[in-house]
Amino acid sequence: MGYYDGDHESSSRQKGNRGGKFLPALLGAILGGLLVLFTVPALGGAGLLPDNLYPSNGEENGLGGDENAIEKNVDVDLTTNVTDAVDKASDAVVEVVNIQQTDFWSQQPAGTGSGVIYKKEGDKAYVVTNDHVVADASQIEITLSNGTKLKGTLRGTDPLMDLAVVEIDGSKIKDVAEFGVSGDLKRGEPAIAIGNPLGNFPGSVTQGIVSSADRSIPVDLDQDGNPDWQAEVIQTDAAINPGNSGGALINIAGQVIGINSSKIAQQEVEGIGFAIPSDVARPIIEDLEKYGEVRRPFLGVNIIPLSQVNTYHREQTLKIPDSVKGGIVVMEITPTSPAARAGIKEMDVIVEMGGERINDPIALRKFLYTKTKIGEEVELVYYREGKKRTTKVELGKQT
Repeated sequence: MGYYDGDHESSSRQKGNRGGKFLPALLGAILGGLLVLFTVPALGGAGLLPDNLYPSNGEENGLGGDENAIEKNVDVDLTTNVTDAVDKASDAVVEVVNIQQTDFWSQQPAGTGSGVIYKKEGDKAYVVTNDHVVADASQIEITLSNGTKLKGTLRGTDPLMDLAVVEIDGSKIKDVAEFGVSGDLKRGEPAIAIGNPLGNFPGSVTQGIVSSADRSIPVDLDQDGNPDWQAEVIQTDAAINPGNSGGALINIAGQVIGINSSKIAQQEVEGIGFAIPSDVARPIIEDLEKYGEVRRPFLGVNIIPLSQVNTYHREQTLKIPDSVKGGIVVMEITPTSPAARAGIKEMDVIVEMGGERINDPIALRKFLYTKTKIGEEVELVYYREGKKRTTKVELGKQT
């Protein structure tokens, strides 16, 4: 009988017989090797074992090493500056529901907006929102971020700046917003809006940038087609939809830099929203909370811009010099008002107050409301029958 010693065959017969069995075995080994060769790269190509997940401890063909290696390498931290800012401010943003009397027996929601809890003191807390959100409300309902509903009591409103303050039960309040300085804003820095768009999506967050930190837009309070005020606002491209009004515009530090107020709603316009700057809102909020109204300086005159006077009356009635291009014409004076006590008369043309040019009624209001105080004495420059005069006027309180 022949045998196989591992290196040699004992006879030609035995080689033939052995080869008959060896060839299929060899083909099987080759096919098995090819199967492994094509299978392993396919697994790697599928992204199951990227190169950087193989151990570097010499075990080239096995996972080995730290059993948590894969978990550590694919862990992703989703926390960002934006999410931190939202987490800091979002619980202080609330839903504001305007409930109105429909008839003697029933009431129903007339509109929904947003608000910001800015203060907690004792058993009371205070929410700032827009005047137009709570206008004509017979009841106000505040819904916190956790769903708790509270009765709101209106403390005061200011239609001129579109702000209102609502008082609520402070025992339910844990989070109060931190106000930032809007005067430090720069164009292009992040701006994040939080509110309740459409009254159905409380706590919604939209992100954009500060498009302009000091935009001025006209405000027509009496809807007569003539602006009564030039409101200073922050312009942003963060989406501000109906229901966002009264909500917070925050910076990347989670501080409130503005109270969302309005947007330009035209089909061809996208990404132009406005917020009342925190620096402008803060003193108004304080007055509304403390007095129920905004206490503004008062002059006591009914005026029109000089630009509306035709050439004939400029020359014959006012006798104003051609060099005077801007000013306000006094049409009526309130009896016993600061203007009356200072000797101002009808048809006087005021051109300067406190060293600043007064070219139109908006400039007068801006000067009085932002740069003076009740009881302050300011110098007033005016023309009477073509002659330039000056006087001092002590400002009163607007009622």
